Amino acid sequence: MAANTTIFLTPEESGRVQTTVRDLMQKRRDQRGQKWTAYDSISLIQEATSASLLQDLSCAAFGLGGAPKKSQDTIIAYGIGVPYLPSTSKLQDLVPMKLSDLCMETHHRGRVLSLRRVSPVVEMKSSSWAVFQGDLQNEVERLEVFLHTSQNGHNTLNLGFEFLVKEPYYTLNNHGQRTIRIDHPSDLIISTYNDDPESWRRRDRSEGLQRDYTPVEYKELGNTALHDKKYAMALAHYAEGLRVLTIQTDALESLTHDEDGYQKDLDAKAYFRAGTAAYRLSNFRDAKGYFAEQLKLLPGSRLASTYLEKIEVREHEMSDGVYDMDKALRSLSKTKGRPDAADFVRRTKVKSSPVSGKGLFAAEDIEHNDIIMCEKAFCVVWGNENEAFSALTCDVRDNAAIRVFPAGLHQAVVQKVMKNPSQIEKVLDLFGDNEGLGKRPCERDGIPVVDTFQIHDIVQRNAFGLGQQSEDEDYRNASTGLWIRASYINHSCIGNAKKELVGDLMVIRATRKILAGEEIMHSYDKTSDYDARMKALYLTWGFHCSCRLCIVEAQDSPALRKKRLMLENDADLFIERTKPAGAGIIAVNRAKRLRRSIEETLNEKRYKNLPRRALVGIEQWLQTAGCR
Repeated sequence: MAANTTIFLTPEESGRVQTTVRDLMQKRRDQRGQKWTAYDSISLIQEATSASLLQDLSCAAFGLGGAPKKSQDTIIAYGIGVPYLPSTSKLQDLVPMKLSDLCMETHHRGRVLSLRRVSPVVEMKSSSWAVFQGDLQNEVERLEVFLHTSQNGHNTLNLGFEFLVKEPYYTLNNHGQRTIRIDHPSDLIISTYNDDPESWRRRDRSEGLQRDYTPVEYKELGNTALHDKKYAMALAHYAEGLRVLTIQTDALESLTHDEDGYQKDLDAKAYFRAGTAAYRLSNFRDAKGYFAEQLKLLPGSRLASTYLEKIEVREHEMSDGVYDMDKALRSLSKTKGRPDAADFVRRTKVKSSPVSGKGLFAAEDIEHNDIIMCEKAFCVVWGNENEAFSALTCDVRDNAAIRVFPAGLHQAVVQKVMKNPSQIEKVLDLFGDNEGLGKRPCERDGIPVVDTFQIHDIVQRNAFGLGQQSEDEDYRNASTGLWIRASYINHSCIGNAKKELVGDLMVIRATRKILAGEEIMHSYDKTSDYDARMKALYLTWGFHCSCRLCIVEAQDSPALRKKRLMLENDADLFIERTKPAGAGIIAVNRAKRLRRSIEETLNEKRYKNLPRRALVGIEQWLQTAGCR
């Protein structure tokens, strides 16, 4: 990662964050079991209205539909407390409850709460909240959706008029305010859709989109909303219709197999949609079959022919690992950093590792500098995208450890697996500290159940930073991604592989000859500073490295390691100020002296055949300057 995608906190700053989070956790424990008490409903609604209005004014100050510019010295911070499981109960099995039944710091298992929104939605970077009314008009409560606040690009609370909260969790939010907190998207169900921003002012519960329509009725309602330019409402109708259709029948069951011209067109359209869906999921074999069937019905379909040509290219990539990298590079601006490519993984296999958990192993001999594997990101968020944001998390499970966490990537991964349940299992198979619901996907009431705490830990331990991609990217909006196959590659400071990126296509190459059956490993952190590297490996990935290089470096005295680091910093400063091309004898001799001084801190016998990271920069400078 580039230097300005990293945040450094002083001990005092770290202490303040940790104290704030621990105090909040204690406050929650102290209030556990306290009964719900009534609010001044008017005051609470006014609070939400004022906050929403201030937010609108702030956005307007930076242009219509815009958002406030990021501060130059702030980052969102929140605590990671004790994880809890999402509800896995069916709605029909849950017993209705009232707001007055709520108890503080309690997960009300076996219960369901029916609520109506009675305030505008306050949208913040990491959460959204609004005021909700229970069965009685004077009974209101704050409901806050944390982090996973949207559906199909629209704020969930703004899409809804009436909601059902499965097994509600009543707690204190990060500001110490009482709230019904939603961490798992499947725990909050919209029972009545309505995207009218003023719908919350109405007293009746009869308006909006009710559930339990047929797919055809949802489609007609969606068409009407689209005609009226109520786009969020139209999307909600279509999405709900597709959800019901998925429950009732497979998408290809819409085929009529009728020879009539009109029906033949419908069948061809069904095959085309199935083909494009399979292609986007990289299921090229099925996609090829669907497009071939479409061509049988419509022999002149240029779109189907184009897709079949693309599939032929993808199949060559998958089998031979041969890519047109120049074409991929040229396409990056058009594809938003996501080139059209297939995965090449046949030279590798996943199995248990003697290092840790599962690892990636060579299935055949691989020569030096050959491609080991290529993989498209399962999910990537680029720094220039609105979804990109990092947060400072304080994890009380790990002695209040403070980390910079890719919260935007976490959101994107949860969104993707919610929309594509068939993809959940391969994500859940990755290593994470929290077992959550286990490795098998779960679905209730036609909705995928995703444990966001489990996904958080998987992202924390497996995400890759992509380095600075643009001038306005820093630690608050760093580009990050999740690659499934590459996540099985374990760490070693003296690994046998290196990674390159072409957009979100990760290319793993061998840095030496690798024999069949040998584990593939690469360095997660390439810094030469032993102490900084050990800290980073533990904080980010949760382990201490014990490779041969780390063992040897640990034997050096702290004073020697400090001296080596200071010499390396001197070399870096020299490299920054002195261009190697055309360098004179004085500059070359200065570089050689720096190299020699660093070499003197590296015991020749103990460091034999080990990488000498502190020398990399000055060695490259000397090579470029034409010196051996």
